[in-house]
Amino acid sequence: MGAVMTLINIAYFVAAILFIVGLKQMSSPTTARRGILWAGVGMVLATVVTFAHPEIEGAVNYLLIILGIAIGGGLAWWSGKKVAVTDMPQMIALYNGMGGGAAAGIGAIYLLQADPETASNVVLAIAVLGSLIGSVAFSGSMVAFAKLQGLMDKTVYFPAQQWANLGVFVVTLLLGLSLALSGGDVNGLVLLLFFVLALAFGIMMTLPIGGADMPVVISLYNALTGLAVGFKGFVLDNPALMIAGVVVGAAGTLLTQLMAKAMNRKLSNVLFKQFGGSTGGATEEVAGSLKPIEAPDAGIMMAFANKVIIVPGYGMAVAQAQHKIWELTQLLLDRGVAVKFAIHPVAGRMPGHMNVLLAEAGVPYDLIYDLDEINNEFKTADVAVVIGANDVVNPIARTDPDSPIYGMPILNADQAKNVIVIKRGRGAGFSGIENHLFYADNTRMLYGDGQKAASDLIAAVKELG
Repeated sequence: MGAVMTLINIAYFVAAILFIVGLKQMSSPTTARRGILWAGVGMVLATVVTFAHPEIEGAVNYLLIILGIAIGGGLAWWSGKKVAVTDMPQMIALYNGMGGGAAAGIGAIYLLQADPETASNVVLAIAVLGSLIGSVAFSGSMVAFAKLQGLMDKTVYFPAQQWANLGVFVVTLLLGLSLALSGGDVNGLVLLLFFVLALAFGIMMTLPIGGADMPVVISLYNALTGLAVGFKGFVLDNPALMIAGVVVGAAGTLLTQLMAKAMNRKLSNVLFKQFGGSTGGATEEVAGSLKPIEAPDAGIMMAFANKVIIVPGYGMAVAQAQHKIWELTQLLLDRGVAVKFAIHPVAGRMPGHMNVLLAEAGVPYDLIYDLDEINNEFKTADVAVVIGANDVVNPIARTDPDSPIYGMPILNADQAKNVIVIKRGRGAGFSGIENHLFYADNTRMLYGDGQKAASDLIAAVKELG
């Protein structure tokens, strides 16, 4: 028995190392694919070794494990193949929520089966805390999924909402405290009410958060899921879960801070204050007018430029125009035009969304630059092409203290000599704020679907020979 457990713990340790190495490699686009494979190998190793655990015995248990793996793996494979890249943020929110829900479920089973004679108050408290965090991550992620999928409004408000949230949270904590101090003699009704209120709090906390804050929210719930899994690893005395949970929780926390910093917003403001929506928006009056341009003229402008900087946004994802944009880029490069892509940290609906789209289209990594790397180059750019981006290029963030996005670091697209904005219509961005860039003297609006507009630009450049 002792030798078996030693081998199992060694395997768990190796799996944890693979998780860490994989996560490290995911930090760079050039090694991200390899990192996913390494982390996947670690997950397979941890799963296979679990079958040899002494506590797993009996045909029924093995059948349930295999059935769970088959159903979960099958659904993941099917959805991973089927989901469009434009829907990737929703899938991330959904899968992340499932991790939190699984951690909460493990906590519920542990609390129900706790032995009053051997149960430790410390372990019970950690089980309760992990269950609370996992439940909030699960229900909150489901609301985030519904918002991103368009199944519900971006923001939902009701009177005294934050006070109601606080009341639910306090009652949930009190119920959790009673469970932690129960000594293992858990009252089923108290446990049920605890989970119901924990799930309700996750929903209520996420309802008022606007769509513009979704990258931050997704990162936050990712961190909470990792933390919940780490707590469950401690409860189950499973080193692999502990290490993996802590790593994911730490990475998610750092990413949440990065996303909040990129929007110049405190996390407390994201969770407890409205951003955009019906009552948001800039107060500074818009000066100038919208000036349309036709694709042939825009194509000529780009073809004879020395430097072009392309700023992609969620609109490019919706139009699935990334392949056409890369084809246009190749034509410009063949003509000797220097072309670069500028990525804002919160462009799209999740961290790294634009990087994923461009990588799918085959855009080389050395043409893709982050905000800090490229922002000073807009002054020397002949043309800045904005396709589907909105809030991340809005100069109102620099000038109007009353604007909800005031102080948010933006891409300096307005500083280019010429700006071409590819946009389907005249609506505001996801945050509901009017974009002053569209009215600038050096900006021209190329209206239409992103993919069609890119195709028209390709045709215009090809006609020049």
